[in-house]
Formats: sequence, C-alpha cells, structure tokens
Amino acid sequence: MSDRPTVLLNGNDLTIEDIVAIGVGDKQVALDPAALERCRASRQFLEEEVAAKRVIYGVNTSFGPMCNKIIQDSEIEALQVNLIRSHAAGLGDPLKPYVSVAIMAVRLNTLVKGYSGVRIELLEFMQCMVNQGIAPYIPECGSVGASGDLIHLAHLSLAIIGEGESYYQNELRRTADIFISLGITPFRLSFKEGIALMNGTSAMTALAAFALFGARKLLRVSCVTGAFALEIFGGIDDAFDEDLHRVKPHPGQLEIAETIRRLYEGSGNITLRKDMHDLIRQQETDGPVYETSINVQDVYSIRCTPQVLAPVSEAIDFACRIVETEANSSNDNPIIIPEKKKIIHGGNFHGQSISYAMDMLCIAISTLCNLSERRTNKFLDKNLNEGLPEFLIPGTLGLTMGFMGAQYLATSTTAENRQLSNPVSTNSISCNASNQDVVSMGTVAARKAFKSVSNAKHVVTLEVLADLQALSFRNADRLGTATRRIFNILNSEFTQYDNSRVFHDDLVKFRKLLFSSQIFDDLGQYY
Repeated sequence: MSDRPTVLLNGNDLTIEDIVAIGVGDKQVALDPAALERCRASRQFLEEEVAAKRVIYGVNTSFGPMCNKIIQDSEIEALQVNLIRSHAAGLGDPLKPYVSVAIMAVRLNTLVKGYSGVRIELLEFMQCMVNQGIAPYIPECGSVGASGDLIHLAHLSLAIIGEGESYYQNELRRTADIFISLGITPFRLSFKEGIALMNGTSAMTALAAFALFGARKLLRVSCVTGAFALEIFGGIDDAFDEDLHRVKPHPGQLEIAETIRRLYEGSGNITLRKDMHDLIRQQETDGPVYETSINVQDVYSIRCTPQVLAPVSEAIDFACRIVETEANSSNDNPIIIPEKKKIIHGGNFHGQSISYAMDMLCIAISTLCNLSERRTNKFLDKNLNEGLPEFLIPGTLGLTMGFMGAQYLATSTTAENRQLSNPVSTNSISCNASNQDVVSMGTVAARKAFKSVSNAKHVVTLEVLADLQALSFRNADRLGTATRRIFNILNSEFTQYDNSRVFHDDLVKFRKLLFSSQIFDDLGQYY
C-alpha cells in the first residue's frame, strides 16, 4: 500500500469527496473485513442455490426479454463474457480517466455491500485496479440508465477481463499490454459476476459526484462574488439583514445571507441602513423632487443574491444526499440476502433518482450562471456601472477594449447552460424489445450536469476577474475583514488587464486557481 490516505469500503459510507479523491488518485481503497464476510455469505448462498438448480436471472437464464431462455451449467461462465462483449457498444469521446477510476470505485463499494453474490477475488482484483490507477476506456454515450449503466459498465468490465483499452499513467493502451507490464493476470469471471458488474448505476453516480463537487465550489465562489459586488457598488446592508430573512426562512436563503454578511463584516464601502436616511437628506435640494446618488435599493443581481442562490444551495444539498445514498446502495439485480434465504428479482438498477437530481442540479447551475453573468454585465455597461470605466478599461477608451470580448464568453456559456437545464429524466424511450419500457436517462442527465458545472466555472471565473479589475479602480482599501483577506490572496495573482496580453491566459490561470485549488474549500477560514 502507498502512503496515500485510505478509504475503507464497506458499502455504507462512501462520500462524494471520497469518490473524487479516489478518482484523481489522492486516496486509495481498502476492503472492510466485516463487509467481506457478508460477501462470502452471499456468494455461498448463491452457489448453493445454483447447485440446487434454482432458476436465477442472469445466472442461468439469458437477459432482458430473453430471460425465459435457460442456460446449461456448462455455459453459465461464457454467458457472462458474452454479455460484456455484446454490451460494450458505446461511442463518443471517452470519459476522463479520473472519472473512469471513480466509476470502478463506486461499483466496488456497491458490490462490497454484500448483496451481489460475487467472489472476494473479484473485489480484490478491482481494488488492485483502482489503487494502481488503471482506468478503463469508457465512451460517453450509450446508457439509458434503467437496467443500470449497461454500456458504460460493460466497457469497464472489459478491462477487468483483460480486453479493450485502458489508460495507465495518462497513456491509452491495450488493457492486455498494461496487465502484462504490471504482471497482472486478466480476471476470469464466474456466474453472476458479469451482470453484477454491469447491472448498476455506478457511472451516473460517479459523474454526478464530480458534478456536485464542482457545484459546491461554484456556490462558495458565488457568495464571495456577491459580497464583492455589494462592496464595489457601495450597496445597502438592508438586503442581507438577518431579520429580513427570518421572515422568509428558506434554509438556503438563511445560509447564503449569513455567509455574505460574514464576508463583508467590517466593510467601509457598504451603506448601513441606519445611516442611509441622513446621507440621502444631506443631498436635498430645493424643489418638489431631488435626486440622490444613493440607491435606496440595489439591483436584483446584488440585492436578491440570497433569494436567488437559496434554491441553488438546497438543490445541491438534495442532490448530494441522493448521490451518496446511491453510491452506498445495492443497485444490482438480482439481489441476494443470505440471512433471509432470498434471491430477489427487482429493479434497483433503475437510475431515476440520480436522473432527477442531476436535472435539478442543471437548473440550479443555470440559475447561478444567470446571476453571475448579469453582475458582470453591470460592471461593464457604462449606463449601469455607477462610475466605473466603460468595459473596465484602464487605458484609452476605444483604443483598448478591456473586458468587451471576454463578456461574450459569459453570455454564450450562460445561454448554453440554459439549454442544458432542459430535463432528460422525463425523456423515457422504450427499448430492449419493450422490456425496458420506462428508462431514466440518468447517465445522460449526469453527463449534462458535469458539462453544465464545467461551463459555469468559465462564467464565474470571468466574474472574479471583473471584480478584481473593478477593485483596482476603487473600494479595495475599505473592504470588509473577510473580503479583504480573500481579495489579498486573489490580487496577489492578478494584474490589471490593460490589453497588453491575451485575455485567454488570465482566464486559464484564474479558473485553475479558483477550482483546482483549495482556496475556497472553507469560507469560514476567512471570517
């Protein structure tokens, strides 16, 4: 074993953070001894039932609508390999290798739970592959997410039996060649093990875990940009008052409002409610109407940040519960419960829960992008930006363009995420000779959410750069205690954009800083 932290797989408490860390190679896996005892009992009972000539789906029957075709004992191992080869029928770009490793870890965790009837040797083989970072080549397209991720997990299973291709140390090679170089003998599957590998939701679950890991970071950064916007425009603290939110007590709203209050606490930029009236009256002139430079209320993209991000926060929390429940479930078919002498045929492989949660996540991320893109627009439009330079240009207006071109990135990507927020969980299409007559499209939904989160990182990265550019003109010296600490960290990597370099390079640098580092993993460290 390496010196990496170890996640003990027992089928019960695998987290989203664990799934991501295992996938990227920051953690390794071990198998819980007590869980392995459950697996042994499950396998022993299955072997007894096979020896007693019980008819068991996918063990001594064929699959899908051909389940009435009974297979002789001499062919039940060949049946498993035939299933894998026939269903390894995906196309499209491959999933990222780190996602592929995470999928194998999730599948291993569900099998370790002890209700799938596989041998300990298979579990140990998968553990070895995960810990060595052997990532099966898995095309992105193919799963309908109902009888599990059959296509995706068939490609994963190919690697286990030494076929197909896999990534190892960032190189795509024949799996057989990788095994030879590492001294690994391809695994020979026994009865039930092919369908146990394939009949589940592990691909959609792993993809969903990565999407949610990114979504959590996006929400934290969006709280910071909300606080920055309030400070840059000298907004009024009324909109974040605790009593205001207690009379509309959505949990996400209370949480977001409190976070932003803590971020801007101590600010010298914000207009306090108690001072607002005197400040406005000091600008009074003769006549029936006079105009003040102080806005009694800020625009919605600033004032309504807690209300807009409330359902985003709650959707992320909901989806996290769904994904972690799924990752620690037995989503196989049939399910073996040895202590009750049961082999139960059912539909735990169906991915509707993940599909629904990922559709909801896409709506949440689209909402977050709407908010971010509108704030960026306010910074750039001279009619809205309250005295900031047009397009945040530090040089000669017209000769230099500032953030003009970069805004198109945010606008177009926000539009794309609005399209991605259309649901697929409702798009069931009957297939498999109408045996799978209601399907979840869960992996399509998870892939869509993964893409949506990646897009949103583009949008929010630009907003952060706009914040820093705006603060280079004003208000940086009067930031709140927490916003000042965050600003100092970000500003140490920032140089005011003056058209002397390609904007793309700044975006790449800050996207990595914001989302590939731990800078915003805990906002509480700043206040």
